[in-house]
Amino acid sequence: MLIFRLVFGLLLLGCVLCLAMGVGTGDPVWRQRGVVILKWALIVAAGFFGVLILERLAILL
Repeated sequence: MLIFRLVFGLLLLGCVLCLAMGVGTGDPVWRQRGVVILKWALIVAAGFFGVLILERLAILL
């Protein structure tokens, strides 16, 4: 669980930094990178919640 939280936090930090660079420099490449990182962060979050659900199901069965 700690690994998922660490990866998710780092992805969000990277996303925020890329979007800030996009605003600061006006270069659309930074915004595009931030959006791609955000997509990966959402995939990691879905995996995290999937693991939580599977743990709950394992306890019930």
